[in-house]
Amino acid sequence: MKQYTILIDSPDEKGLVYKISKVFFQHELNIISNNEFVDKENSRFFMRSVVAGDINASQLQEKLSTLLPKEATVHVIAPKKKNIVLMATKESHALGDILIRYEAGELDANILAVVSNYDLLEPLVSKFDIPFVTVSHVDLNRQEHEDKVIKTLQSFGEIDYIVLAKYMRILTPNFVDTFRDKIINIHHSFLPAFIGANPYKQAYERGVKIIGATAHFVNNNLDEGPIIAQEIIPINHAYGWKDMQRSGRDVEKIVLSRALKLALEDRIFVYENKTVIF
Repeated sequence: MKQYTILIDSPDEKGLVYKISKVFFQHELNIISNNEFVDKENSRFFMRSVVAGDINASQLQEKLSTLLPKEATVHVIAPKKKNIVLMATKESHALGDILIRYEAGELDANILAVVSNYDLLEPLVSKFDIPFVTVSHVDLNRQEHEDKVIKTLQSFGEIDYIVLAKYMRILTPNFVDTFRDKIINIHHSFLPAFIGANPYKQAYERGVKIIGATAHFVNNNLDEGPIIAQEIIPINHAYGWKDMQRSGRDVEKIVLSRALKLALEDRIFVYENKTVIF
């Protein structure tokens, strides 16, 4: 029996859980798991349910929508692998970690391709029998290069997520708007501290005692999109900034893979500039 994921984002009011559960019961659905959260400050209700049974997705979505407040959103998600594209520049650690997890069957996804502005990582990607596409930025201005990248991405058809596995190019608002809420980035810092280039050197100069990494959705503010996952590790005065960088790369791999897994399992709600994660 198939399992479906139901995501509900609604203004809060009394009786929502009762109304939703009643609809599930009327459709003879078995609730496998259920999570709820109310943002009291904004009076916003979030609910993620996994249900099993014979489902007419459009009918179920329509029924739930009629019972909930007008501003509510309801998604009934059928079980299927999501399509993702990885983007990278020169560094291999984050990309390689995802490829290994994919090869091991740990990611419920189809990697359609790896896109890069250099060809340095093609030998690595070829080992996994995944298409590698180089879209060089040489002799192109930023807009010209980005237009070519967008065209390349759109040639793959429907993409659920674009994963920036150390893709070291700043994206324009046009790119972000084209793939809104679909771009996941890993930043080598525990945001919001030390944004931009070379945060490890910034951290070293500040004398920090922890370093970390942050995975977040990309918006039009540099490194300020909704945060999905973060992790830190302790360091001490003996670490130079290059030592921090080496240790930080291990954290980056873990955090990016964790964020991607949450996205593939439909566990993330994006609300304003924050996330609710079940």
